[in-house]
Amino acid sequence: MSYLVLARKYRPRAFEEMVGQEHVVQALSNALTQQRLHHAYLFTGTRGVGKTTVSRILAKSLNCTGPDGSGGITATPCGVCDACRDIDSGRFVDYVELDAASNRGVEEISQLLDQAVYKPVVGRFKVYMIDEVHMLSNTAFNAMLKTLEEPPEYLKFVLATTDPQKVPVTVLSRCLQFNLRPMAPQNVLSHLTSVLQTENVPAEPGALRLLARAARGSMRDALSLTDQAIAFGAGSLTEPGVRQMLGSVDRSHVTAILDALAAADGAAVVAQADALRSLGLSAAGTLEDLAGLLQQMAVAQAAPRALDEQDPDTAEARRLAALLPADEIQLMYSMALHGRQELALAPDEYAGLLMVLLRMLAFRPAGAASQQPVKPPAAKAEPAPAVAAAPLLAPVAPKVVVPVPVPVAAPPVAASRPPVPEPVREPAPVRAPEPPPVRTAVDPSSPSARLRPRAMVQPVEQEADDDLGPPPAGDEPPPWLDAGPDDDVAVSAADLGDPDFGENDAPAERSKGYASTAGADVVFEPTPLGERWHAQVMTLGLTALPRELAMQAQCIGFSEEGETQVWRLRVERDSLRQPALKDKLQTALNTALQRPVRIELEAGVAQDSPALREAAAAQAKQREIERIVVEDPIAQALLADFKTARIVPGSIRSILH
Repeated sequence: MSYLVLARKYRPRAFEEMVGQEHVVQALSNALTQQRLHHAYLFTGTRGVGKTTVSRILAKSLNCTGPDGSGGITATPCGVCDACRDIDSGRFVDYVELDAASNRGVEEISQLLDQAVYKPVVGRFKVYMIDEVHMLSNTAFNAMLKTLEEPPEYLKFVLATTDPQKVPVTVLSRCLQFNLRPMAPQNVLSHLTSVLQTENVPAEPGALRLLARAARGSMRDALSLTDQAIAFGAGSLTEPGVRQMLGSVDRSHVTAILDALAAADGAAVVAQADALRSLGLSAAGTLEDLAGLLQQMAVAQAAPRALDEQDPDTAEARRLAALLPADEIQLMYSMALHGRQELALAPDEYAGLLMVLLRMLAFRPAGAASQQPVKPPAAKAEPAPAVAAAPLLAPVAPKVVVPVPVPVAAPPVAASRPPVPEPVREPAPVRAPEPPPVRTAVDPSSPSARLRPRAMVQPVEQEADDDLGPPPAGDEPPPWLDAGPDDDVAVSAADLGDPDFGENDAPAERSKGYASTAGADVVFEPTPLGERWHAQVMTLGLTALPRELAMQAQCIGFSEEGETQVWRLRVERDSLRQPALKDKLQTALNTALQRPVRIELEAGVAQDSPALREAAAAQAKQREIERIVVEDPIAQALLADFKTARIVPGSIRSILH
């Protein structure tokens, strides 16, 4: 006796045996019970969720005659009458299944519809089931529209498709639509457990969990993988064996990666990626399992009781959820999902995996593993002594002026402000040099420092003027009068044209200027062949990756072999040196030059490419328009008249193309 695979042996034969499609079963059962039957049904959903199964059960419900032959339309077909047994075995003459993928023309549909005028031979209804209906041609759809809209009372249409977007709306409007959802892993797991118990096949719970996840919502895939696992394990299912068969990553590797990310340990992250490479484990599978564990961590933070207590990964998910904040978990989850799409573009999948993990590490706040939230000190009624602020000062001590014993009245100090060091005066009319601004221990590059007023980050010592007198108590100057332009981003007009600017210039020399957006100099070595290749590429009209290949390539050789032109190009990226991209570029050159062209690619760093030339031209243009604006007399006058005036960084842009 031949072996019957599990997916066929355990195909549901009644609505109550369906798993995970309760919404469809309830609607069809009520319609059959109340005799409210539509003439056309459309079942949509991914592969292996039960579209054909529901169609066969519906056909049995319409034609069932009961064990005694006197039954009628029912939601619970008996399964023993001639109609039920013939439909299950595929030999019921009034139930026709048509595969639209191989019968997609108007001739096949016309032949099927020609039989619609004849009444059923043995059954109560004729049922036409058209699988993958979206594969039909437009003329075939048009041929069946009239019959689909007003079929004979004894004819029922059942359409099934995995891509309903390709079905014309004229067909959709004539059908009752039911979307069969992908099945949850818990439903697949429980069904596999019952099937293997019936088959007397020993199976570990961890192995069944792996199979349920690998099925991705398809019960047929789950049963097919179970058949394969039984053969792989010689009649038993063990977790190591199923993991080896599926090529999935051990969850301990994913847990170790998250531990390293939570500790901000870059060396441990690289070591884990190297371990995956040495074991030959899948990079895409690693990111998939990493995304799954991150999802469990997010659920553990938002709704701890929603996790499956029987899942052995639940404990690890809760432990890791306590190590990372919710926003970082969401960011890492997004990076893991998008990183799977980038693996095909990377030089190799392990390099792509490592870059995704390092990106997760790079977007973590600096010192996230050890930093503690710092609370601002509470304001006191009495001012603290000046020595108390010493631990907050920067390591560089300010210049100290030796005081002269001249009595000077101190200005009143508000109770809510820490005391400002009293200015020192010399008896001579010449004012002593000002000490440099005292910076606090707050890092100006941190997000919190950038969001607060500059007066909080860099307080400036005030001196009482002889003519104006001391400032009123408790009244500070507004921050826009006390804070000048950012020293670390300002660029003067003369610096815009200096190619060596930015290396050793002091911040004081770059004040009251403009922060150039031109960036560092684009370095390339112009060659005659590079100029010729650049001019040729600009005339091709390429798009997407073929254009990227042409723009990133350096022409290092050109020759003519008879009627054929030979272009030798140097390209750095492996992903651009693909034969398909080379063929597209070669075809574009053939069309443009009207003669045969052959392209030869070699690996290497391009020193003169169209992309470098375009970048250099754009940089020169940006610097020129910045120089024009910064040297404009009106702009210079405004900068001179207003103490805190500056040109907003990034605001100078060209509007011409």
